[in-house]
Amino acid sequence: MTDESYIKLTLEIAKKGIGYVSPNPLVGAVLVKEGKIIGAGYHQKFGEAHAEINAINSASENVEGATLFVNLEPCVHFGKTPPCVDAILEKKIKKVVIGTLDVNSLVCGKGVQKLKENGVEVKVGILENECVELNKFFFKNITKKSPYVTLKAAITLDGKIADASYHSKWISSTASRKQVHKLRSQYDAVLVGANTVNKDDPQLTVRLVEGRNPKRIVLDHELKTAVDRRIFHSEKNVFLFTSIEKKGSSKAKLLEDLGVKLFFLKIDDKKRFHLKQVLKKIGDEKIASVLVEGGAKIYNSFIKDNLFDELQIFIAPKLLGTGIPFLSDFGIKEISKARKLSIHSFEKFDDDLLLSLRK
Repeated sequence: MTDESYIKLTLEIAKKGIGYVSPNPLVGAVLVKEGKIIGAGYHQKFGEAHAEINAINSASENVEGATLFVNLEPCVHFGKTPPCVDAILEKKIKKVVIGTLDVNSLVCGKGVQKLKENGVEVKVGILENECVELNKFFFKNITKKSPYVTLKAAITLDGKIADASYHSKWISSTASRKQVHKLRSQYDAVLVGANTVNKDDPQLTVRLVEGRNPKRIVLDHELKTAVDRRIFHSEKNVFLFTSIEKKGSSKAKLLEDLGVKLFFLKIDDKKRFHLKQVLKKIGDEKIASVLVEGGAKIYNSFIKDNLFDELQIFIAPKLLGTGIPFLSDFGIKEISKARKLSIHSFEKFDDDLLLSLRK
């Protein structure tokens, strides 16, 4: 097998940690000796052993003289666990092949440097684009100190997310909804507005696939969300952002009694949250990725403020004519100034087309 083949294997192994290691990165490691895989492991849960340690501990024979393949640079600092570089040196691993450097300033290049200084052969930059893509949440969170934000919407061919009566069940197919549940399992949190909670009564949990439930976040500056909505009575880990004027109100206390964590923020003259402040508070909660699921005003605000990284748009081959549009006016008046995106990928789910778009 080639170096690329082994790094590809580390990426597949690393994916087993999706939903469980955030805000840490997804890492897989493979140990090879005399052309044979003798050990493999991945980072399984935040705060627990890293991939390199799990690979070493799983080895079927002495790892001295082996080559370690890992998709992300081994850590060289003490965090929740001791440095992986120290374990690599202690076990006398001969060579380390790395997909990409860690962007964390505590690690970036330092792990490679220490390995080289101690006589370990190091090779960096194998399938680097794929390695960075796997950890896009981690890289954004570390470099920008803000969670990775994806806007997800199901729309008709003419751009509607609901009919004129706000009914949206179901624009997309069963296969598309299953993919949405898979997305939820991959993100740390799902975010919606108060109108979506009141009109759709969503649970925002993972039910159609296996996976952990994300935290749920509601933006509700008027504190108008009905307390009987299912989101407040199913899984815990619900955050609600509202106006500082609502602090101490009877409804705020009722929600807190239900286990909802409330954040009280100032709103602007147009009765809008400062989304940068919202994202800062979300990041403070160790949330590295957010899937925004509606509604229209929320989508509009994130796009107007340019506070998103990606769009996941499910387009159903249906026409409504009238209804609630995905977007309305966010300040652009000329086609020459239209917000341009690039298509990252596309996929078909039953009759629906999923477009993944990046800025």
